[in-house]
Amino acid sequence: MQLDIKLENNWKFKSLLNLEKRTTFTPQENPPARLVKRCEELCQIPLIEYTIEDLRLMISQEFGLSYLIPLAVEKLQTDLFAEGDLYPGDLLASVLKIDPSFWHKNQELWVEINELIKTRKVEVIAEGISTEIFESSLK
Repeated sequence: MQLDIKLENNWKFKSLLNLEKRTTFTPQENPPARLVKRCEELCQIPLIEYTIEDLRLMISQEFGLSYLIPLAVEKLQTDLFAEGDLYPGDLLASVLKIDPSFWHKNQELWVEINELIKTRKVEVIAEGISTEIFESSLK
């Protein structure tokens, strides 16, 4: 798996703040205070401790994608419709909605996700999960 960063062997045992060599978390513009608090907490815990919901939440905020998308791929390989707190497939839906610029820099991950969904596209669409942003990102 080729990424725009080189992953250390023990990267899953580190926090996003540690991996990204940051001291603070910078949320997207005007998020709810409760969301900011939860994201700040998640930035400080080792990635290995993330739940499906934690991954979904942080990916939907597009924070730490270089680390969290590979983790999400692992989870989706086991269960394409892995569920956080919202609905079956909410992790996949969050992954498919991220900014196309990420996929341009990480085309190997795009291919991995595409391989997961291409044979199950009817199921994905039946679950109400849009693939439009994802599929158009490398065109």
